[in-house]
Formats: sequence, C-alpha cells, structure tokens
Amino acid sequence: MSIKKLLRPKSFLFLLFLFSNFIFGQDNDGRKMQAVRQDVRTMTVPISIFTDEELKERKVSEFVEAGQLIVREDKDEQQILSIKSVSNTPLSLAVLIQDDLDSQVNLQLSDIKKFIKNLPQGSRVMVAYTRGGSLQVRQKFTKDLQEAADSIRIIIGSSAVAPRSPYDGLEDAVKKFDGSPAGRRAVLFVSDGLDVSGGFDDSTPNFSLQLDKAILSAQKRGIAVYSFYSAATYTKDGNSRLILNGQGSLDKLADYTGGRAFFQGTITPISFEPFFRDLGLALNRQFALTYLSTHMKKGYHKLEIISTNPEVKIEHPKGYYYRKNKY
Repeated sequence: MSIKKLLRPKSFLFLLFLFSNFIFGQDNDGRKMQAVRQDVRTMTVPISIFTDEELKERKVSEFVEAGQLIVREDKDEQQILSIKSVSNTPLSLAVLIQDDLDSQVNLQLSDIKKFIKNLPQGSRVMVAYTRGGSLQVRQKFTKDLQEAADSIRIIIGSSAVAPRSPYDGLEDAVKKFDGSPAGRRAVLFVSDGLDVSGGFDDSTPNFSLQLDKAILSAQKRGIAVYSFYSAATYTKDGNSRLILNGQGSLDKLADYTGGRAFFQGTITPISFEPFFRDLGLALNRQFALTYLSTHMKKGYHKLEIISTNPEVKIEHPKGYYYRKNKY
C-alpha cells in the first residue's frame, strides 16, 4: 500500500512524501496493536530529512520527495506507525548555555533571545546554564516564548564556574524532558564541548564517559542535540588540541542523537546568526517518527533509518538504551 501525504510546516515549506505500509498519525492503532501483542512497544525518535543538494547549498527547496522510509532496529525492519511534522507536533526545546564561556558570547545574547521569540506558536522552551557540576534552570518549560527569552542572562565567563564536564549539565537538562509530551524534542547546547573530567590527555571524544552518558540519556528520550561551539575556560587560549577534542565531542553528540554541530573554524564565532539560520532550517525539517519495536530486551539498540530515494539524507539517532520503562 502506498500513501501520498502533503505536509505544510509552519515555515511554509512544502514537503511531498511517498511512504508505504503505515498510516500518518494513527497512534491509536499503535496502542491497539500493543494491547493485542505483548512482544512489541512503541518508540518515537526525531528525524530530519534533506536532499544532498539542500545540504550542500544550505537552502531547502519547496518540495522534496523522500521516497519510502525504512526503519531497522538491530538490523531488523520495524513497522512505522506515524510521522508527525512541524505543523502538528509543536517543539519542546531546551536552551542550555555553558556558564564559563568566553564573555564575547554576551554579544550574541540578543540573537539567542530573538531565536526563542521567533519559534512557532505552541513551542515549549526551557532555559538553563551548566556551571561547575550543577545545572541552573532559569526558566522551566513554558509556552510563553517572551518569558523564556527574558530569562536569558549574561554569561559569568569565569573559570570559577568551569565544569569538569559540560555533559553532566546536559544529562541533567535532558531529564527535564520527562514531563514533556512525546514528539519533537531538541536541545540547543552552547558550549566548547571539552570534557576534562578524566584529565586533559583523556579529553578526546572516545574517552569521555560523561559524553557517552549524555548521549544515551538523550537517545532514550528521543532528543536531538544541536550545538554551537564557543570557546570557554580551557579553549579560549587557542590550544588547538583541546579545541579539536571539544569540537569532536560536540560532533559525536550531534551525530549520535540526530542533531547537528555548528562551528566556525576553531574560534568563537563573531555572530551566531548564520548558525541560527541553519538551525531554523533543520528544525523545520524535523519530524517525530513513531514505530513498533520488536526488541523487548533491555540494553542498547542500534537504529538505521533510510529512504528508497538515494538523494535523500536522513539525520537520526544512531540508537538508544532501553530499560523497560525506566529512565
């Protein structure tokens, strides 16, 4: 069975999709099927859909034909239940800022506020700062975008509040999504990405246990993490090795959660405006995909989501950790 569906995101971009063997928005069908079958469970993950040309040109076209989507979990094909777009699934977004960033970032605060206020109506926003080993929540999730924007404050910019790992704060922040509706979820993480909890020599992406924990926590909650690189305590002196370790960690975080990492070389960007333009395009092409998982054992499950159209690129989490309804 093939179904044609015309989706209209609030950015007024038109997306034409040709999907097979599932029905849009039929969550009730999924619940009924679960009631009959005890060997399946529903799973919702964020995905973003682009063509190679759009990514190259950094500009979305009016139409994109995604072809048929295929979801494989641990190499087994799964049944897709629904795909919900910008127009029918409001975004829950956490804005998380590292508090020991270079004070130059304070010049970008107006752009952050503008981005928050321009989010689609119905979006829910939380604002928080990661400092030392703790998370400071300035604004709990709210639909009042003006209130969320007003909660943005200046960066302290001091080594006294430098975290040993910014991913401790990120892990705490994603747990705040537990009370949010399932669907489109994302974090905007402004950080240098450097984890020195194991020492400077072990600050590479492959040695960061805190990074891996934050990735798993975001994956199992269906949260895509988008990051803006900005220098902080240990990276503002221009140490290229530490900068690349931090950026590599942010890149891994985005790749494994279905988000994207934004850099401007190895320096703090003069302006976040180009980043916000690309982030807006990414969020307008983000969907909440729900499927039936046939894997009931706890543990890590790998994901692969592809299109039958070879020109289409799908950004999605690389997997998630299942703990049988316990986070």
